[in-house]
Amino acid sequence: MDSVARIAQVIVPVFLIVAIGYGYARRARPEMTGFNRIMLDVLSPVIVYTALAGKEFQLREHLPLLLGGALLILLTGVVGWGVARVTRTQPRTLVPVVMFTNCGNMGLPLALLAFGPQGFGAAVALFSLSNVIHFSLGARITSVHARTRDLLLSPLMIASALGFASAVTGVRPPDMLFSGLKMLGEAMVPLMLFALGVRLTQLRRRDVPLGLIGAFARPLVGLAVALPLAWALGLEGMARAQLILFASLPPAVMQYLLAERYEQEPERVAAMILLGNAVALVFVPSGLALGL
Repeated sequence: MDSVARIAQVIVPVFLIVAIGYGYARRARPEMTGFNRIMLDVLSPVIVYTALAGKEFQLREHLPLLLGGALLILLTGVVGWGVARVTRTQPRTLVPVVMFTNCGNMGLPLALLAFGPQGFGAAVALFSLSNVIHFSLGARITSVHARTRDLLLSPLMIASALGFASAVTGVRPPDMLFSGLKMLGEAMVPLMLFALGVRLTQLRRRDVPLGLIGAFARPLVGLAVALPLAWALGLEGMARAQLILFASLPPAVMQYLLAERYEQEPERVAAMILLGNAVALVFVPSGLALGL
């Protein structure tokens, strides 16, 4: 019962905020373009930098976890290509959906609740690593016309580079400035969940059959790869739990933006992402149960 209560303490607040966003959007139909732009260009870079540059984050301690995260992304891509061949789905549509998880909107709040501030930096490091691979290799998989240089010069990527640099050198802004940045970044966690709830209202019944492939392949392939990978790398305790939670997450919302930009079946990708976040009600508690 203790483990069930702990999982409930993590899951219930997250899905409560998602549900509030969903209910509000059904009634008010808010325009989210400016809201999402602020989160992507301001709040996300700030929280990434402050988590990586914080004095409590020790990069060396998390190198095995980051290695596991990189291998997980690459190996799930290989398996995802096989799933695409078997299901006769376009690999450029399905493979990035299977590779990249929603480790921002859902992963960061879950990690904060499950592992506390001491484990949050590791979750942000995984998030940053995933974005680097997503905006380089992932963009190339989505389209041969992707301009990696433009993606890697985004505010989020610059903040990740500066954060890792601060983690290595110990050079960071004065405490009075750093505290202000942390306050600004912390606003992103509930806002990301609220925005995810709003996005779930966009799911249409006709998209369900096509979206179920990616929705289930993402966490099933992720967990099938993560469990033996954690054993092979000798990950234990929080590191093992973080990797398994990372693997159980639904598809990354960012992949829809890339699919739309490069006209790679964006409607189908959107259905996979939206359904994936819906069925996370099953797979995220499973990941927490396996990891905690």
